[in-house]
Amino acid sequence: MSTSSITTGTATADAEAFLRDFRSLSAIGETPGHGVDRQAATAADAQSRTWFTSLAEQYGFRTEVDRIGNVFALLEWTPGAPYVLAGSHLDSQPTAGKYDGAYGVAAALHAGRRLAETTNPDDAPKYNLAIVDWFNEEGCRFAPSMMGSSVYTGKLPAGEALAVTDNHGITVAEALDAIGHLGSGTGPRAAAYAEIHIEQGRSLEDSGTTIGLVHSCWAAVKYTATVHGEQAHTGSAVIADRKDALLGASHLVVLLREIANAFPGAVLHTSVGQLSVYPNSPVVVPSRVDLVMDLRSADEDVLASARQLLREGIARIEQEANVTIETAESHAWGVLPYQPAGVDLARDCAQKLELTSAPVFTLAGHDSINMKDIVPTVMLFVPSVDGISHNEKEYTHDDDVCAGVDLLTEVVARLCRGDLDGAQ
Repeated sequence: MSTSSITTGTATADAEAFLRDFRSLSAIGETPGHGVDRQAATAADAQSRTWFTSLAEQYGFRTEVDRIGNVFALLEWTPGAPYVLAGSHLDSQPTAGKYDGAYGVAAALHAGRRLAETTNPDDAPKYNLAIVDWFNEEGCRFAPSMMGSSVYTGKLPAGEALAVTDNHGITVAEALDAIGHLGSGTGPRAAAYAEIHIEQGRSLEDSGTTIGLVHSCWAAVKYTATVHGEQAHTGSAVIADRKDALLGASHLVVLLREIANAFPGAVLHTSVGQLSVYPNSPVVVPSRVDLVMDLRSADEDVLASARQLLREGIARIEQEANVTIETAESHAWGVLPYQPAGVDLARDCAQKLELTSAPVFTLAGHDSINMKDIVPTVMLFVPSVDGISHNEKEYTHDDDVCAGVDLLTEVVARLCRGDLDGAQ
């Protein structure tokens, strides 16, 4: 089971087929700014899932949906054997680029297509193959992010995930049922996992490198916070008497940036990505603001220091703004390496295909972060132009996305042979 004998003509046809399918996917949920809006379990997400299942069935795969809405395209060579999983996610942020997540699903589907066409049934690999679209990786409509892979790996109970509501009170279960993707079961048994993604950073482009070999993720901690104040008239309430929740939240936003600036060398990233103001009236001092914060670093000591600065800063803001602030840790992970044997395997595959590669961190969360805790996992990056992501301007050159599909095909072929069995 090898891709080494692919001819130039076949390679060109494969690239054209991939680009054709990826462009058809990119038209689903397209925004006026030429990005996409395919939030989890919306009509656009459902349409992208139909794109996936229709193509998968056309390419010889059987499809199924598990209890949390993960979609699997299955190819069975060896009855009863576990599956090598490969994929990413089709859901997006509200105004997002066309590559984040979706590229990884399309690339995996085409890698699977190529292997299905070139595998000799009389020389079946050790493991079967499943291409996966993970549900709600982005976490913008339903929190937390990486929901589908968290349920699959047993980190999040399915019942708890299905009961999560969006801002309109619709549960995950209701939303999945509405698009016909509330499935059953726990999905295929995994033997290994591979994922390819755009880098969402500039290191590969800056160094002229085609493939990033992800060896570890940054540590991260995410918080939900509620700033409590007291409603008052914006005109008549005396300034000194006010308990302005939005003022407190504004101080909190500034505090997060000040904490990042306190550590030289850009070793800490902080942000506030979402605010909800109540009652959000032009003549009412807000009584409540809900927001989401996150801190990320490759150095867990730096992250611990930042968390202490956050605690101290919150106490100070409560006094200065005359508010109270509740925080709760919603999601966290440490600096956890991917299996070195998987990095070595990917490097060997890149050398075989004469693709330049380099080890890189992932600063963003990916479903592979969950999967690497249960099976040997390979995570790959291709360059992002100007490092732009979660933005309609997100872009990766065609040559780079096609090179990534070539590499993923070789990696998945070797995983199906069992080349990472026993990897720690």
